[in-house]
Amino acid sequence: MQSRPLGRTGVHVSALCLGAMMFGDWGTKDHDESIRIIHRALDVGINFIDTADVYSAGESEEIVGKAIAGRRDDIVLATKFHSPMGDDVNQRGNGRRWIIAEVENSLRRLQTDWIDLYQVHRYDPAIDLEVTLGALTDLVHAGKIRYFGHSTWPVSAIVEAQWTAERRGTERPWTEQPSYSILTRGIERDVLPTLMRYGYGVLSYSPLAGGWLSGRYRRDAQRGPTSPSRQRLVNRFDLALDENQRKLSAATALATLAEEAGLSLIEMAIAFVLRHPGITSAIIGPRTMEHLDSQISGADVRLSDDVLDAIDQVVAPGVTLNPADDGWVPPALDPGARRR
Repeated sequence: MQSRPLGRTGVHVSALCLGAMMFGDWGTKDHDESIRIIHRALDVGINFIDTADVYSAGESEEIVGKAIAGRRDDIVLATKFHSPMGDDVNQRGNGRRWIIAEVENSLRRLQTDWIDLYQVHRYDPAIDLEVTLGALTDLVHAGKIRYFGHSTWPVSAIVEAQWTAERRGTERPWTEQPSYSILTRGIERDVLPTLMRYGYGVLSYSPLAGGWLSGRYRRDAQRGPTSPSRQRLVNRFDLALDENQRKLSAATALATLAEEAGLSLIEMAIAFVLRHPGITSAIIGPRTMEHLDSQISGADVRLSDDVLDAIDQVVAPGVTLNPADDGWVPPALDPGARRR
C-alpha cells in the first residue's frame, strides 16, 4: 500500500488508516474477531491505527493493545483524549490534570510505552490553549508521546494553536483529524487550505459518511445507516429529516456514477478523499472482515477528472449536505448562549 508523509513529522503512514472505533462494545464485541481484522489490515500494508479512550469506554484501546503485541515497532499508533471517561467531572477535557492522568491509562490499555500520535478529540474554548499545549509538550519531552494533534477543530482554533505554540515556546500540533467525504465537503472551504499552509498531516475520518456511501442505501431506503454507536445520532441518520433525504438522494446518484465508472461506491468514496492534496490518510472503520476487504481496494483507485467533475455536480465543492455531520457545533450556538 502507498505510504505518505504525515505532514512534516518525518513519519510515513499508509494511505489508509485503520480506525478502531467499531472494535468492542460499540461494534464487534468478539475480541478475537476484532484482532483478526486488525491483523488482516496490517498484513495488507496498513501501518497506521487510530483509536480513542472513549471508544467502548477503553475497550477499543485494550483490543488494539492485544492485537499489536509483538508488532509495535512497525505500527504508527494514534489515540485520543477529551471525552468523559467516568462520572467525575475531572475525568474528561483538555486540561493538564486530566491529560497527564489519562495518557497513563491509555498507555496501560494499549500495552505500550509510547504513543506515536496523541490527539485532542474535540476543541474546548473554555480551556486556555497554553494549558493543553504545555501538558502535551511535557509528554513529548517525557517520551510518552512522539507527536500530538487534534480532531474536528475549527479553523480559528487551528491557527490560534500554532500562534500559541510559537509565542509560548511549546511543541505545536502536527495533525488534524476532520470529517471528510463526498457528502461532507465543508472543510474544503477553509480548514484544508489552512492545514496545508501550516504543513499539517491530515487523517480524515468517515470517508463513507457514516455508511451513507456504503452502496446499501438508495432512494427506496426506509432507514439510514444504523449501528450501536450511531443510535444516539438521530440528527445524522433519521430519514424524516430533509438534510438526510438530501444525503440519500446524493448517495443514489453517486452509486449510479460509480457503476458507470466501473467502481463500487465504496471505492469511489475512498478514492475521492485520497485524491485531495491536503489529505494524508483516510481512516476506515470496518466492523467486519467483509467491510475491511471492501474498502482496501479504494486506496489503489485514481479517479479521472471526468468522474471528479461529475461528483462535483452531485455535491458541490465546500458543501456539507447535513451540517450535523461536521462533528462540532460552536458552544456560542447552543440555545443557552444565544442572544434571545
